[in-house]
Amino acid sequence: MRFSKIQVITAMNQTGMVPVFYHKDIEVAKNVVKACYDGGVRVFEFTNRADFAHEVFRDLVKYATKECPEMIMGIGSVVDAPTAALYIQLGANFIVGPLFNPEVAKVANRRLIPYAPGCGSVTEVGFAQEAGCDVCKVFPGDVLGAGFVKGLKAPMPWSNLMVTGGVKPEEANLKSWFDAGVACVGMGSNLFPAEMIKAGNWAGITKLCSDAMAIIQTVKK
Repeated sequence: MRFSKIQVITAMNQTGMVPVFYHKDIEVAKNVVKACYDGGVRVFEFTNRADFAHEVFRDLVKYATKECPEMIMGIGSVVDAPTAALYIQLGANFIVGPLFNPEVAKVANRRLIPYAPGCGSVTEVGFAQEAGCDVCKVFPGDVLGAGFVKGLKAPMPWSNLMVTGGVKPEEANLKSWFDAGVACVGMGSNLFPAEMIKAGNWAGITKLCSDAMAIIQTVKK
């Protein structure tokens, strides 16, 4: 592992943002990672969304190691332990899932890699924490809302939460999440408009990232 568990969690909390992205074309993926890096991003989640996604990820990690040395690369959309093990072998420094699977926690814990499972209830967050998950992903964020985060943090203030789903790179949206108590946000399609990707407007993506990061630094508590 290039980055320790503590380094990964610290970077998530300090930058406050994890871009979430998938593309089957390695060249597009490389350009997006570099654009995010230039915009100040230091934690990047590539999602396990289609056949051979692991091959794209393998090449992307090698590229990032060389061109974006401080970028922490992780994998998302992981629902089972064998998939987690495969991606760890390919250089994933953290694992994210849409749901909580205790078997994934075991694989991640054995290698001291952060596992951020998707949790949609206070009970799920509790079970995930019991299984050693230092970061829990509130998902889907647009369904649960900022009120869920605030309500959960009242009796469980130690909770380190990342929200994904419905997060927008806009001040009002970001402020509502950080005011509620999230440590960081995961942002996908709103950070990577389809037309920008299609046009290869990497500078535009760098600007979206740096603008979002700037907002986060002002609204973070």
